[in-house]
Amino acid sequence: MSSLDRADSLIEAVERTIKEPVKVCNGDEFLVGVDLGTAYTVIVVLDKNKKPIACEMEFAQVIRDGLVVDYIGALNIVKRLKGKIEDKLGIELTKAAIAVPPGTGERDTQTHKYVVEGAGMDVIGVLDEPTAANAVLEVKNGVVVDVGGGTTGLSVFENGKVVYTADEPTGGTQFSLVIAGGYGVSFEEAERRKKLKENHTEIFTMVTPVIQKIASIIKRHIKDYNIKKIYLVGGTCCLSGIEKVIQKETGIETVKPSNPFLVTPLGIAMNCTIS
Repeated sequence: MSSLDRADSLIEAVERTIKEPVKVCNGDEFLVGVDLGTAYTVIVVLDKNKKPIACEMEFAQVIRDGLVVDYIGALNIVKRLKGKIEDKLGIELTKAAIAVPPGTGERDTQTHKYVVEGAGMDVIGVLDEPTAANAVLEVKNGVVVDVGGGTTGLSVFENGKVVYTADEPTGGTQFSLVIAGGYGVSFEEAERRKKLKENHTEIFTMVTPVIQKIASIIKRHIKDYNIKKIYLVGGTCCLSGIEKVIQKETGIETVKPSNPFLVTPLGIAMNCTIS
């Protein structure tokens, strides 16, 4: 099984738990990943064998460029999602891992931690988003690029080890701004249209310049490394055909899982080491 096939299988298992959470016993050990994203906040819960048992998410605009800009809003969302999972499964979530964009400063990382701790979970693991994603992808050599709502972050892997990370503004928010301007609609309506697959062909040409900018960010940061393959994750990469533009612009084979959106939240949970 290839790394992408394995990732797709795991992601499909997470997707199933959104509607059909897996029954467990309170007192069992759980691995919890909290992803405070620019567009969505997501919680993924795994059992001790790293099998998905629950997932909840909520649209949110409490993060901008990887930074918490609405602390109370973020705190309330995490509380709600945590409460939904606990009510559905009859369990208590007490520990979690989180991830931040590469290069996030200590103060901003602490704010992410305070949000999750304020919601009632001890933060026992903090890592960067592309590295979290690689727990799912298991890339030995290549670059994992997490294109989120606000930023494009990447981690270069050599022999399974991170040798370089970077993060720059530009992501799905820029897509939505272009779409809003093109159609003369609100940002919220642009977000809604962007998520509908039947609209992808129509909006693709509108956002191609933004994709090209993302490709230029990737190309600039990997120029000193012998990269043979680019792996895309993050909600923005759900846009049909984004990988083709990045491959054309960089000249490097570019691939993505069937649902890039859930890779990082799942990877965060997989890194929730139980002490």
